[in-house]
Amino acid sequence: MMLEAHGLTIPARLHDVTAQLGRGRVTAICGPNGAGKSTLLSALTGLIAPVSGTVTLTAQPLDQIPADERARRIGYLPQTAHVAWNLSVRTLVGLGRLPHRTSALEDARVIDEAMATMQLGDFADRRIATLSGGERARALLARVLATQPQWILADEPLAALDLAHQRSLVISLRQLAQEGAGVVLVVHDLALAMNTADHVVVLDKGRVAALGAPQKALSEQVIAKVWGMTARWLGERGHQALAL
Repeated sequence: MMLEAHGLTIPARLHDVTAQLGRGRVTAICGPNGAGKSTLLSALTGLIAPVSGTVTLTAQPLDQIPADERARRIGYLPQTAHVAWNLSVRTLVGLGRLPHRTSALEDARVIDEAMATMQLGDFADRRIATLSGGERARALLARVLATQPQWILADEPLAALDLAHQRSLVISLRQLAQEGAGVVLVVHDLALAMNTADHVVVLDKGRVAALGAPQKALSEQVIAKVWGMTARWLGERGHQALAL
């Protein structure tokens, strides 16, 4: 079951981008600033329409899938998510249940699970305006998890988190992938991508510069070509560090 980009072109952003993303694995989208990472993620959700090329979900064009079904299947966390009202954390997370037609009891169970996953059990009655940046980021991701999507697409979800919560989130996302979800993350930290992802897409100036297993897509040669830096990988798979 694939989420695929076929020759996507969005003027000044993406140029003939083709990539296959699979469920059951974590895919990292990497690249320098302005490479088109956030644009590709938005196109994969159907929020940006390409001028040419298509996005398909399980071989079906994304724009032909009804909006409510697409909302159930794809959970999206943008880089800067705006919350218009000063809701409680529990109410915000509960918005993830809107695409579903399930019982209040089932909704409550799923909301509790999503909050527990993001370590928000003690925050249920807190208002969004009172949260730190990291706490807010965790609440927004819990809303995505409450949708129980087949696909989780998140734009730099680790950026506002401290090290402990980064590690916890990575463990949770890998567990979701092992349970069959497709997890797609925009990340700047190449060591994180190398040690966490099963598959990497590297963009440069809106084009695919490399893709495949992390060892291939983030090789020292690719880093030199795309980021213009001489670097060496140290350590073993899963515990590698990038020496510049």
